[in-house]
Amino acid sequence: MKKIILSILVIAMALGSLKAYAQGDDKYGPNKEQCLVYLSYYSEYFKQKSYNEALPNWREAYRLCAPSARQALLIDGTTLMRQLIAKNAKDPQYVAGLVDTLLTLHDLRAQYYPKYAVTARNNKGLDIAAYVKDDPARLFSEFEAIISANTEQTKPSLYIHDMNAAITLFQEGKIDAEQVINTYQRNIAFLEKAPAKNEAEAEQNKTVRGDLESLFISSKVASCENLIALFTPRYEANPNDLAIATNIVKMMGMTEGCTDNDLFVKAATTMYRQDPSYTSAYFLFKLNAGKGNNQEAIKYMEEAIAYPESDEATDAQYNYELATFCYKNGYAAKAYAAARKASELDASLAGKAYFLIANIWGTANCGGDEIEKRAPYWVAVDYLQKARSADPSLAEEAGKQIAQYAKYYPQTAEAFMYDLTDGKSYTVSCNGMTATTTVRTQK
Repeated sequence: MKKIILSILVIAMALGSLKAYAQGDDKYGPNKEQCLVYLSYYSEYFKQKSYNEALPNWREAYRLCAPSARQALLIDGTTLMRQLIAKNAKDPQYVAGLVDTLLTLHDLRAQYYPKYAVTARNNKGLDIAAYVKDDPARLFSEFEAIISANTEQTKPSLYIHDMNAAITLFQEGKIDAEQVINTYQRNIAFLEKAPAKNEAEAEQNKTVRGDLESLFISSKVASCENLIALFTPRYEANPNDLAIATNIVKMMGMTEGCTDNDLFVKAATTMYRQDPSYTSAYFLFKLNAGKGNNQEAIKYMEEAIAYPESDEATDAQYNYELATFCYKNGYAAKAYAAARKASELDASLAGKAYFLIANIWGTANCGGDEIEKRAPYWVAVDYLQKARSADPSLAEEAGKQIAQYAKYYPQTAEAFMYDLTDGKSYTVSCNGMTATTTVRTQK
């Protein structure tokens, strides 16, 4: 009985509403009067969520009305199509037709209501993700069209669906690695520009970015070989382009085992030249050190230390790292100078720095007479004593090395021949290093 009453009311309201519209308005199409009747019919049922009764009237309105008649006709239609899809899930052929209608409604809304085109396309993308299955080529084509149109206003989750489709097509041999890489880079670039209305949206964008990166890395599309083949001609064509260099460093840096190659080092060097900083100089030190480019490595570390932006603690750590590198690679004088500087800048590093200096002197190969050859051991012991005083955790190891070096002190008689006695001051010069120490002889 309620449905009969509702139907009567709907018809009455529909007929009455016709008088309210201005004459000559052609946005409803050639069937304006019938269009208005069925718009009213379905709308009243739809408001009551009587979707079964709304559906046949909506279909007539959709058939009779121009898309420009009313935006709600298209929006409400998407709700009705989703209802039908859910009800007919066991009839894939019918569902396929419903899905096509659903997507068409989004297209019509984007076309006829450009103010809401972005929203329409995003909603279309969500419905594609929900209802289009086992067709990666269609998925990729649809998502690409949406992202190309919406750019940074694309619904963030659609970037992930797009990448999934691209990776699947790559694995099936239907697109190449370059296309997948370009898709990833474009999606990341749009996501970085994506507007966030609040902190929650900003956090969501951050999460999507992490998911995109994880998906891309796990796909193994960006093998180091692929990246080198892709980016080498781009870099060679524009070796001073900061954007290209940054892109290369970012992509190779996130690919396992892809930083030990000439292209990566060149790109990182371009980044440093175009946008220098102590952190990028340090990065280049690490890269060149890893590749055995010792002189280049030392140069970049010295530049990193020289930047006024770095604080004393950072400079101390850099000096200690430089000293260690130089010591291991035979640059004794540079190692000695850097270690001393580290001990001066940061007391917490002093013990380690003194211990390193002791090793530098203890392994120095000095020429000259017997005293000049053995004098470096005195300097080594001086620094071992300072090391265990500055850092008690080094005491045991320092004590062992002091005992070892003491074995190489000259005999008392031997020192006497050079007019040297225990406790006398002595200046040692060796391999570009100079230190003042105290004479010691074997007891």
